[in-house]
Amino acid sequence: MSGKSLKGRRIAALASDGFEKVELSIPMKALRLAGAKVDVISLRPGRIRGVNLHEPAGRVRVTKTLEEANPADYDGLLLPGGFINPDLLRQSAKAREFVRAFDSQKKPIATLCHGPWVLASAGRLEGRTLTSWPGVRDDLVNAGATWLDQETVRDGNLLTSRGPQDLIPFVRAMLELFSAPGAAGTAAPPKVAASSPQRNEPPALVLKAMKWIPRPSLRTAVGLGALAVGVVIAATKRRAMA
Repeated sequence: MSGKSLKGRRIAALASDGFEKVELSIPMKALRLAGAKVDVISLRPGRIRGVNLHEPAGRVRVTKTLEEANPADYDGLLLPGGFINPDLLRQSAKAREFVRAFDSQKKPIATLCHGPWVLASAGRLEGRTLTSWPGVRDDLVNAGATWLDQETVRDGNLLTSRGPQDLIPFVRAMLELFSAPGAAGTAAPPKVAASSPQRNEPPALVLKAMKWIPRPSLRTAVGLGALAVGVVIAATKRRAMA
């Protein structure tokens, strides 16, 4: 595949604060090296904060908000994961509609880790075959999908992967998917009778990493305290108005 195989293609990367840094930065760099124009679409303008598992990471500048972005302007959708990012996106009606627009037109969608959460909330997983971060397997199965414990799974216009550990095969498959978006919906899903079983243990790497979460700074403690006070005040006002 040539380095400019995606020249002229426009890809929307839908992300919010809390996106897993490598799951956006590495695929986005690969897409741009292949010649694609990539816009970061988000819930708010400015710069959104990434994370490395549980620790804050660098920021990425938002190109357009969901209010400004039009799915018709893009040839494909990249949906990174992380613990926080897809949880925020799935609660946004505009984000759900944005995702539905791509799938309805059979435009290619590449997502990994917790990213398929957004597809589940958008109602686009019934009868689909996919993979994800193993911890959200049950959510996707309950949304009507068949879940496979594989590096990558391709089902028509949908490409999924388990997470950062599978970035190399994910990026390779993503470039292939986005290189021929007109035929994205023609790939048949793997023929399987049932979902892969649940994992019996969470990933040891994550358990070890969480063990070393640093203590919150004074700034964080004060900020969380102020947030809690604000929530209580807002709740009190709502009760008073009821």
